Amino acid sequence: MKKHGILNRHLSGALAELGHGDGVLVCDVGMPIPGGPRVVDLAFRAGVPSFAEVLEGLLDELVVEGATAASEVREANPAAAELLAGHFPGLGLVPHERLKELSAGARLVVRTGEARPYANVLLRCGVFF
Repeated sequence: MKKHGILNRHLSGALAELGHGDGVLVCDVGMPIPGGPRVVDLAFRAGVPSFAEVLEGLLDELVVEGATAASEVREANPAAAELLAGHFPGLGLVPHERLKELSAGARLVVRTGEARPYANVLLRCGVFF
């Protein structure tokens, strides 16, 4: 058994399969999940695990070269907006409907238990060299 890092075998395996440019949607329980991408649903109950916890764990495991979120996050969920701005100074903001369209191209969807609106981000994988 792994001692450190992500223990969920489905998530750990999915992350190992990602390559440069692949998209990873990290989303709250209200985000419509597109058909097509692999889905790892971590939601246990409302708020567990939180968007912040899942995002922090993923950022420990992934190289991210870009991120996109819904512009509505600034008004509707300032805590998530602050979290995202702190991690991604070049965060791209698009209308929520556009984020849903872009999500269809993701290779992986990680659903959190977050129950606050617009706690969603589409990550674009980078490379470590």
